[in-house]
Parts: sequence; C-alpha cells; structure tokens
Amino acid sequence: MPTLFRFLAVLAAIAGIIYGGMVALVTFVEPQPRDVTIRIPSERINPPATGTIAPAKK
Repeated sequence: MPTLFRFLAVLAAIAGIIYGGMVALVTFVEPQPRDVTIRIPSERINPPATGTIAPAKK
C-alpha cells in the first residue's frame, strides 16, 4: 500500500506543478492583440465557369 500512496503523491505533485504553471501564465503573460489577414485566392471565392448552364425546362 505505501507504493500506491507514493504514486498518488507523485501524481498530485505533478498536477500541482502543471496547475501552478497555468496560473502563472494567466497571471503574468498579457497577450498582444494583432490583426490577422488570410488571403483567399479568387478562384475559391468565384470559381471559373466550367461549361454552360442548361436552361430550365418548363
């Protein structure tokens, strides 16, 4: 049983270190807002015609 307690203690310590790191990141790091531009080729927005459109039947 002592090895189980030691294993759980090690897991708790690792979880505490990870949680502490996350808290430190949230507290001390301020993100820089910036503009994001994504270029989309015109072929994807307005694809070239591949043929004629069949007229609608009445």
